[in-house]
Amino acid sequence: MTKKLPHIAFLGIGLMGAPMARNLLDAGFPMTLWNRTAGKCEPFASAATVAGTPAEAVRTADVVITMLENSDVVEQVMIESGAMDAMTPGALVIDMSSIQPSVARRHGALAAEKGLGYLDAPVSGGTLGAQEARLSIMAGGSEEDVSRALQVFDRLGKCTRIGPVGSGQLAKLANQAIVGITIGAVSEALLLAARGGADPAAVREALMGGFAGSRILDLHGQRMIDRDFAPGAPARIQLKDMRMILDEARAEGLTLPLAQQVHNEYLSLVANGHSDADHSGLLLELEHINSTRLGANVSPLKSDRKE
Repeated sequence: MTKKLPHIAFLGIGLMGAPMARNLLDAGFPMTLWNRTAGKCEPFASAATVAGTPAEAVRTADVVITMLENSDVVEQVMIESGAMDAMTPGALVIDMSSIQPSVARRHGALAAEKGLGYLDAPVSGGTLGAQEARLSIMAGGSEEDVSRALQVFDRLGKCTRIGPVGSGQLAKLANQAIVGITIGAVSEALLLAARGGADPAAVREALMGGFAGSRILDLHGQRMIDRDFAPGAPARIQLKDMRMILDEARAEGLTLPLAQQVHNEYLSLVANGHSDADHSGLLLELEHINSTRLGANVSPLKSDRKE
């Protein structure tokens, strides 16, 4: 006898949410969708129910997945709109957004008071990982709730239980620290090599075979060379994540100088009008600072001063 799949309410049909919802629909999960901009649900209207409000979407759901932009939006959608109050006791909340660990812990406590399961389960892998169902899912919550969610997670990528509620978000902050700082390092390395006359594409290829090889150098290094900054992960989201990293560090009495510097660079990038560029577009800020461009074959500036 085939086991009945749980009914999923998916809140947030954006760059990440849309391909994730598509994979779950293709796997046969019955679904109700909600998005603040209702038009983003239209491509799914023939396969899923589209709700007018978050509370309407979650009312009969066994599992509620949120994939929203930040802590404030999750708070508005799940708490202020009454969505969590509208859920059936015993249902499971899976917040796959990237939010502050303290917010996840508070929402987990509220869910427990209402007889609901709760996981904070942010993801890494970007839009390509979402499309190909190979996201890295970092789950915080009880072993029981993670087990309940596995049939959903298996259709989205690979889940690792990190620890109690809130620890999934801590793992995501660690991920974003490495991503943001490494994007900065790749930007500087390619610009340095190109400024001296090296072919940045050849430099990237050579480095991929050595100790500096990484997924960031592979994918985002190629984006920089191609100047393809269409958003997979927008710079404004990376800035939000860098800000959360610094907030969490301060709360724990830590000083993270590399994270602080990269935060400042993303802040300038966004202030200069590139909030919706991909986070690999940090190269644009470095080019702005140095009044040059990667691959422009600009010779190093020579001083007119006589020796």
